[in-house]
Order: sequence, then structure tokens, then C-alpha cells
Amino acid sequence: MNDLVTLWVPLAVLGLGVLLLLVDVLTPPKKAAQADVGWLVAVGLLVIFGATFLVDVQGVAAYGAYRTGPWALFFQRLFLVAGALAAFGGVEDVQKRTPGRQGEYWLMMLFSLSGMVLVPGAQNLLLVVVAFELMSIPLYVLAAHGKTDPDEASAKGNAAEAAVKLYFVGALSTAFTLFGLGLLTGLTGTTELARIGAAPLQPLAALGLLFVLGGLGYKIGMVPFHMWVPDTYQGARAPFVAFLSVAPKAAGLAVIAGIFAFGMQTQKSLWVGPLGMAAFLSMAIGNLLAVTQSDTRRLLGYSGVAQMGYVLIALATGEEFGLAMVLFFLVAYLFTNLGAFLVVHANAEAGAGFEVDGLAGLSRRAPKLALALACFLLSLAGIPFVVGFWAKLYVLLAAYRAGLVSLVVAGVVLAVIGLFYYLRLLRAAYMTEPTVSRPDERFGGPALGLAIALCVVAVVGLGLFPKPLLDAATRASHDLGVPAAAPHVGAR
Repeated sequence: MNDLVTLWVPLAVLGLGVLLLLVDVLTPPKKAAQADVGWLVAVGLLVIFGATFLVDVQGVAAYGAYRTGPWALFFQRLFLVAGALAAFGGVEDVQKRTPGRQGEYWLMMLFSLSGMVLVPGAQNLLLVVVAFELMSIPLYVLAAHGKTDPDEASAKGNAAEAAVKLYFVGALSTAFTLFGLGLLTGLTGTTELARIGAAPLQPLAALGLLFVLGGLGYKIGMVPFHMWVPDTYQGARAPFVAFLSVAPKAAGLAVIAGIFAFGMQTQKSLWVGPLGMAAFLSMAIGNLLAVTQSDTRRLLGYSGVAQMGYVLIALATGEEFGLAMVLFFLVAYLFTNLGAFLVVHANAEAGAGFEVDGLAGLSRRAPKLALALACFLLSLAGIPFVVGFWAKLYVLLAAYRAGLVSLVVAGVVLAVIGLFYYLRLLRAAYMTEPTVSRPDERFGGPALGLAIALCVVAVVGLGLFPKPLLDAATRASHDLGVPAAAPHVGAR
């Protein structure tokens, strides 16, 4: 019984999935084509999110394989919010593109979420793998869900291509991860995160960690394992990509933090260097390739690669303050990037397409939507005083305190390059004459507008009042048990 109480969040998400399945199965076929079950998913996830503030459960379950506390709860809340916003943003799109098949889409999302909320609490490598695959496999199905879109002749090929690339990359990343974890388990004789770093330092351990980092690097779109990102983002439906671009990446970073910063904290020399190099390459290549893109989805895809580089900077510190900044950055990235994708989707729904030129005159065609886009792009660029500014500032501060001065300098320089292509989108929206103008122009439905509005409120609100989020991130990072920052560490 105690195990069930400790696992109540994953069980609640799974229970919502069962409820959705019953509603979908019992709804008559004619009514199923008109049912917006996405509202049930969005509201249900928000209810579970609210319940996490009322039900304070901390403890272990499954013989110590799962542990819940501030660290796990922080990620679970992030996943629930991401799922709810993605549900609001995709209600009209799913109902329009696949009438009568909405239930399977939302069921796959809930199955994926049930794996996500298990990931940050996993204390055993076996549970880490199982939870991660439970999260990943439904995503392959969701990526292909738009292949039967009746309104777009090219949708079938694009969605199928996106799903295939996501599937093969996911399978390859799983193989990399399992091989690395197999080496670590063989060398340490344990699958428990708390004990894998206790074994004496061995060269094969470094090889195992590199394989693990490579496998998880595929999941988060880290260079040099980012090749699938732009093609998948371009081929899959935009509301799904909004979810894919934030929640699974956060889950991947939770696993990296658990294995490296917590499990291998006594052997930092094995992984700090590779993680720092991956951070630099992700920032550099992501920003440089984004400059040349003409499709907003590919541009935001490479932007996401660069943003992951900034998170990895904080993670490379291996210290409590750095991990707190990882959490802060992920929340900022959740609202900012998800909101940006939903704005791009809303503009495309009005017939403007996904090209950068399709944003032309958005400030005249839809002033509120253009204002929302400006908030999101300025946040991604790290301009005061939206939440993205604090996120990048805190990440660079954590790196400076840990002595990673070279990464701080690189982060600042590459942020300037990123500013170029973010302002390019704003220039199209505010300083270019409209190329699309129709009397019946519609920018999505009310649910999409609600999702975008909630993201704007979060981006601006947390930018003006970042302290509550900062305090919550600090408490969560302390729960992981990683050493606090040293008073001073020499520059590296």
C-alpha cells in the first residue's frame, strides 16, 4: 500500500489514460468524430498538477528502485504542465486532422507521460531504462499520427519520415545507452544509482559513461547526436513537436543528472570534460546552423540544440547550484519554446505556412499573436526581463562559480549569434508587409489561444518575479544530494 501511495503521480496519469480509453471506446462512432477528448486530457493533467501541491508524499517504493521527493516532484510538475499545454494547443488540430481517432493520439501521449513521471524518481538503472522506453515508444506513434491528414497532400510522407527517423534514432540511442549501462553494471556489480560511483576508477568506466552520454545525447538533441531534430520537427505536426521539443528533453536531462551528477559524483573527472565539450559544440553548431534556415520549425529545432548546450553548461558543474539552474532553465525553456511552436502553428493555420516569410506582417494580421511571438523569441534570446534572461544568466553564473570560464565566454558570444536569427523572425513579423491576407483568416481555436496565453503569462510573470521558481529549483537540487559549490575553483 505504501508503494502505491509513493507512486501516486504515475498511477494518476495512467488512471487518466484508462479513463480516456473507456470514454473513447464507449462513445458511439458518429459522436466520436466530434468529441474533443483532448479537453479531458488537458483538464485532467492540470488537476493532477494541482493535487501535487496538496498531497505531500516522500519516500521509496519497489524495494528502493523508486524514490519521490522535491527533485522528482519538480520534474513531475514540469511534465504535467507540458502535457496540459500541449493538449490545449493540439485539441483543434487533432480533431480536425484525424476525426474519430483523437482517442488514440491522447492515449499515446498519456502513456508517454506515465513513463516521464517515473524517470526522475528512478533509483535503479533497470527502472531508468524501463521508464525511459515507456516514455519513448509512444512518441514514435505520435510522430506518425499526421500521416493520414486529408488536407495536406505532403503530410503523409513528411509525418512518416519524421516517425521513421525518430524511431531509428531512438532505437540506436537505446542500444548506446544499454551498452554503456552494461559496462557500468559489470564494473560496479550494482544497478543502484547511489552505488555505481563507489567502485575504483577504471578506464572501461569512462568508456561506459561515454556510451551512456551518447545514447542520452540522442534523446535531448545534443551535438553530435542532433541530426534527427530538424527533419523530425519539420515532418511531424507542430502541436506534437511543441511537446516533443521540451518534455522528453527534460526527462533525458533528469537521467543524465541522476547518473552523472548523483551516481558518479565521486568520479567527476570522467565526465566533466566530455559534458563541457558537448555543451560548447551544441551551442556553436546549433546557433550557426539556425542562422541559415528558412523554415521556422527547422530554425527552432536548431535553436533547441543550442539551448540544450546552455543546460549542459550548468550540468557540467556537477554541483548543487548548477543543478538548480538546470531546473530553472528547463521551466523557462518549457514555456518559451512550447509557446513559440504554438504561435508558428497558429500562423500556419491561417494559411501562411511555416516559412520565415510566412510571418510577414503578423503584427498587422494578428497583433496579439505577434506580441506573444516577441515575448517567446526575446526569452529564447535571453533579453531582459523575460524568464529566458534569468535562465541564461543563472546558468552562466553557475558555470563561472564552478570555474568553467571558457564556457561562460563561449556562451555569451554564441548568444549574440542566436540573437541574429531570433530578431530575423521578429523583423518578418513587425517590419515586413503582409503576404497573406484573407477575410476568413483564422489563427486556430480557443484552446490554442489559451495555451499561448498561459505561456505568455508564465514567460513574463517568471521574468518579473523569478524568485519563487529559483527557490523551488534550489530545494529540488538539494534533495538530489549533490555537493554544494566550492568557495572557489580555478578557471578551466
